[in-house]
Amino acid sequence: MSYIKNMEHEKVHTLKELVSVQNGQVVSKTLAQNDAISVTLFAFDKGEEISTHASGGDAMVTILEGTGKFTVDGKTFLCKEGETLVMPAGKPHSVFAQESFKMLLTVVFPFEGKDGK
Repeated sequence: MSYIKNMEHEKVHTLKELVSVQNGQVVSKTLAQNDAISVTLFAFDKGEEISTHASGGDAMVTILEGTGKFTVDGKTFLCKEGETLVMPAGKPHSVFAQESFKMLLTVVFPFEGKDGK
């Protein structure tokens, strides 16, 4: 059974090469998703955005190429290649591409085991 999808296993990858910027679009490629975690690659064309929303888990973005503008609970962050930002669960946030950029999004959700903890 494979838990990571949409990429070849037992091969070295450059993540930014697994997703392409497309004119006028936000492109996403899910690599893993279950009740505990979601891992998704994104490519934003210049001027594209994901409007304000909140997540049930902590959302961590790592910029793979370019620069992205993130607004978290009213605070703005410009993140460039190699930088990482954590957006806490429940806080409103949005993403805007001042220029084309690529990112890896990892969302970690609260875990409730068999005993509810």
